Amino acid sequence: MPDTEHPYMQVAERLRRRILDGALEEGEKLPAQRELARTEGVSVATLGKALDQLQVEGYITTSRKGTFVANAPSVAPSGYDRITRVLRTGSVLAEGETMIATAAELIRPPQYIAELFDLDEGDQVVRREWHTGKGQQRTGLYVTWYPAHFAAAVPELLSTSRKSSPGLLLKIQQATGRRITAGRDDIHGRDADAREANYLGLRIGSPILAGVHRLWDDQGVIEYGEWCLPYRLAVGYEYSFEAVPETT
Repeated sequence: MPDTEHPYMQVAERLRRRILDGALEEGEKLPAQRELARTEGVSVATLGKALDQLQVEGYITTSRKGTFVANAPSVAPSGYDRITRVLRTGSVLAEGETMIATAAELIRPPQYIAELFDLDEGDQVVRREWHTGKGQQRTGLYVTWYPAHFAAAVPELLSTSRKSSPGLLLKIQQATGRRITAGRDDIHGRDADAREANYLGLRIGSPILAGVHRLWDDQGVIEYGEWCLPYRLAVGYEYSFEAVPETT
């Protein structure tokens, strides 16, 4: 796997973040390689490797006319991408992306949610359902769950307002003093049911990428989410390994 400490991977990460956050817009032409290399403080060769990496991932395209941000990137933001974006920018959405919340309510949870949040019988949770899109393309369907007492500190959790919804995770941290220290994503491929197909603009039974994520601190789960993406999109992750002692 690529060394994430290598300068070209660091450059690729900076450019990737700018694309995901909308600072570099779809269809935008990147500066000439010499100029971009100078801006990034690396050699042209290192910059070239970074661009090669982003092209493989689907973030950019190249032609005789130059290098451009992909108009319809095949790579969707991962759960980690969205979480870090909202903590950096105050919004879970990239530039040009929209969110529509269709439900925000206090309910008695199904058993698996009650166990996840370590709830007693009769306790409630906040359940939110929302979907994202970009232009005519639906980019994801989500259901997120939170402890019920968060709603007292962050009333927007029970609102479907387009204005407040994208920044809820940051507001939760600010209002409760809780800080996400770890998370986990689990992803699998399956067929879309009728509800999912309707929201994503697909035929029932179309292949989708589905997953769940959990975010927590030492007090327990802060957010649990279930989501699915249309088959046109893929999710990419980067990770590094700490030194692992050799076995003898």
